[in-house]
Amino acid sequence: MPDPAALHDLDAEETAVVEVVRRFVDREVRPVVRELEHSDTYPEALIGRMRELGVFGLLVPEEHGGSDVSVPCFAAVTEELARGWMSLAGAMGGHTVVARLLLAHGTDEQRARYLPRMATGELRATMALTEPGGGSDLQAMRTTARPDGDEWVVTGSKTWITNARRSGLVALLCRTDPDASPAHRGISVLLVEKGPGFTVSRDLPKLGYKGVESCELSFDGMRVPRDAVLGGEPGRGFAQMMRGLEIGRIQVAARALGVGRAALEDSVRYAQERESFGRPIWEHQSVGNLLADMVTRLTAARQLVLHAARRYEAGERADMEAGMAKLFASETAMQVALDAVRVHGGYGYSTEFDVERYFRDAPLMIVGEGTNEIQRTVIARELVRRSPLR
Repeated sequence: MPDPAALHDLDAEETAVVEVVRRFVDREVRPVVRELEHSDTYPEALIGRMRELGVFGLLVPEEHGGSDVSVPCFAAVTEELARGWMSLAGAMGGHTVVARLLLAHGTDEQRARYLPRMATGELRATMALTEPGGGSDLQAMRTTARPDGDEWVVTGSKTWITNARRSGLVALLCRTDPDASPAHRGISVLLVEKGPGFTVSRDLPKLGYKGVESCELSFDGMRVPRDAVLGGEPGRGFAQMMRGLEIGRIQVAARALGVGRAALEDSVRYAQERESFGRPIWEHQSVGNLLADMVTRLTAARQLVLHAARRYEAGERADMEAGMAKLFASETAMQVALDAVRVHGGYGYSTEFDVERYFRDAPLMIVGEGTNEIQRTVIARELVRRSPLR
């Protein structure tokens, strides 16, 4: 199979970054992932190694202690991590979105306070958008921050927040002006650190995406400083977060590539080792056709991810491109994971093989970071906006 790093058109330095992560995955992740995943154990040692490798500082400029690689390089690193274990890529996904929010919209004080510690992984960050009754409808949120002197008083709840227990910084999307019209003008991002009134109530049980926690959060009169508003000016949070979700969706799409690639690689290996009727099973047309379709879909998905990554890297609006990448790559990962089960036959259903894990992890990318139904709405809306009637 072609080298994915080469397909990303990376220079020698960035190719070396990807190669370091690839070796980490092959030597340290794959030998232990099955045991950790089946026991739903937080991968403390692997996360520590990711910190040492600088993974949490990707896309953070060197002036803040990070390694400001290109977005295509970031996507390639994400793919490698997800190839080993999708949960590891998830552990740095929301963290990177928050870093990019700070870089694009934070005040000088906010950047200086958070980014150096985030770049080293000393401070982990996550974002809190989804609410129990809201799902992908962010403008329907009920979490509010009421001004009271020099503070905001936060009340409400969030759900499906990844890394919530181990993150020291939460980018909280909430209403700071419930009466604003249109509603999105009353939404802000607050940079919240844990304290009185902030409770991580429980870890949600999941089909896949094991090892890292996805939690419910509750805010009961939590007080945060007035200058905790991202960028210092309330009412801009919805637009800020929508731009942040572009890199988030590129990252989720790259995760899908990693899961799909792992499923394909395992299937190609198994199809050469397993024989039936006196020959390797890949020589049977039914299996060979599956492999052909898997690699074709995955290669096409990677091109969409790269297209979105390059557009974002160029500083252009990329909501449509990120949406297309996330939509196609996630649906591809799900199909490739199912086809991998078919290639493996009964062993594909066995917990002694990794294929069943890919099949459980793949749906997360379809419903996470905005469901694919929402992605289609975003794509269609932006397509019409870019193609007005003359």
